[in-house]
Amino acid sequence: MDFPDTHAAAHPERPAYIMADTGTVVTYRELVDESRSISKLMWSRGMRHGDCVAILMENKAELLKVAWAAQRIGLRYVTLSTRLLADDVAYILGDSGARCLFTSRDLQQIATAAVAELPSVAHRFIVDDPIDGFESLSAATKSMDETVLPTEREGVDLLYSSGTTGRPKGVVAELPLHPLGTPPGVAELLHRQWGFDGNTVYLSPAPLYHAAPLRFNMTVHRYGGTAVVMERFDTKRALELIERYQVTHTQMVPTMFVRILKLPAETRSAYNLSSLTTVVHAAAPCPPDIKRAMIDWLGPIVHEYYSSTESDLFTALNSQEWLSHPGSVGRSLVGTAHILDDAGQEVPNGEPGTIWSEGGLAFKYLNDPEKTASSRNEKGWTTVGDLGYLDDDGYLYLSDRRADLILSGGVNIYPREAEDALIVHPKVADAAVFGIPHDELGEIVHAVVQPATGVNVTPDLEEELLAYCQTRLAKYKCPRHIDFEAELPRHPTGKLYKRLLREHYSNRTPA
Repeated sequence: MDFPDTHAAAHPERPAYIMADTGTVVTYRELVDESRSISKLMWSRGMRHGDCVAILMENKAELLKVAWAAQRIGLRYVTLSTRLLADDVAYILGDSGARCLFTSRDLQQIATAAVAELPSVAHRFIVDDPIDGFESLSAATKSMDETVLPTEREGVDLLYSSGTTGRPKGVVAELPLHPLGTPPGVAELLHRQWGFDGNTVYLSPAPLYHAAPLRFNMTVHRYGGTAVVMERFDTKRALELIERYQVTHTQMVPTMFVRILKLPAETRSAYNLSSLTTVVHAAAPCPPDIKRAMIDWLGPIVHEYYSSTESDLFTALNSQEWLSHPGSVGRSLVGTAHILDDAGQEVPNGEPGTIWSEGGLAFKYLNDPEKTASSRNEKGWTTVGDLGYLDDDGYLYLSDRRADLILSGGVNIYPREAEDALIVHPKVADAAVFGIPHDELGEIVHAVVQPATGVNVTPDLEEELLAYCQTRLAKYKCPRHIDFEAELPRHPTGKLYKRLLREHYSNRTPA
């Protein structure tokens, strides 16, 4: 049995996780004791198997305690993005049927506004001092009747898609209520694929409300390892933490790679990263030049996977495989990938189409039978709408999301190609490419660039970047114009909110 309780009994003082900025250490004994107390509190308030609780919290020590409390008594738990507005939080609370909400001082105003019209969220806790309408979590657990004995069963997360193309949707996985300690499929996969075990020291640089960081951290705890949780990502701080804690595993997104690689070479070489055995990346496509630079720097320890919150398909590959199949996201480990055209027919290898999964994990979209139905075909295969192609060896390559595809003059243009070209320019920190309306062509290719630190935006910069792009791609794939912004609307997981950019530029009159 792999569960924090097992490790608390064997090694009670072993750190389950360490908060990077504050240095707060949560031992396995503390994680188990406090998650049990929180689970008893929720049980005493009437929460039962299959009920839903919500967590609106930045990366704080309490977040994982609450998640484990829900996990251990058969609940569904929603972790909410800290970037959401109150209206979006209210939507998810209502849509998920959450009866209990946990939040923090920094997010109390959003939480208060979100629950104002939601009496169904009857139990509201704050991990800091109490405020009007929210009980102190600490005080509530201390004053609770200790005779409360929940029936412990394995719970499951109820996570929402990032909403980059519209309202986020809850992804509902099965809740079989297995006995406590029954590992979920993701835990066994991480153990088998990348060697997560009791000796793992895992650097967690991303927000815990996202699917992968939450699941990776909880997997570390199932196997008895230690996680080092960054409150926020900083390039030099990440390298310092790897050296200080002898980190063995980490998961990052490509934008983190880009930022680290743009540090001066002497800065990167100042840190001892020899403890690293596994660097995993996913969540967004990685530009091939960036991936190759990471392998050149760290060695063949860079691994990649492709999946989604729905988890109906999971592909992976190691550094050696990627060097033989550059640009690929791997071969299927969960589900079998198929590429279909708009008529639902399989296309030849090398030809792009919609990615479908045969035999993957079952899921549905909460309260949206129409969207659930649209994600299936007559064979029972599922899709999340991504586009890509397979090569003759069965390796999958991503093109784009269908919503991001640009149709210009009857030609399909994949904006990722231009983004990959622009992002490696030394004067570019980030880039987004998308289509904007055009009377004659339907759409034309447009770009918004976030300049690198210290780069001044001048008329010559646009011309320089356009010319650079055209040395790497056919002209029709390159943007006609480039605008500049101090920061792009990018999710911490690396996904761009292109919907916001398209809306902003929808009334632009193109030249």
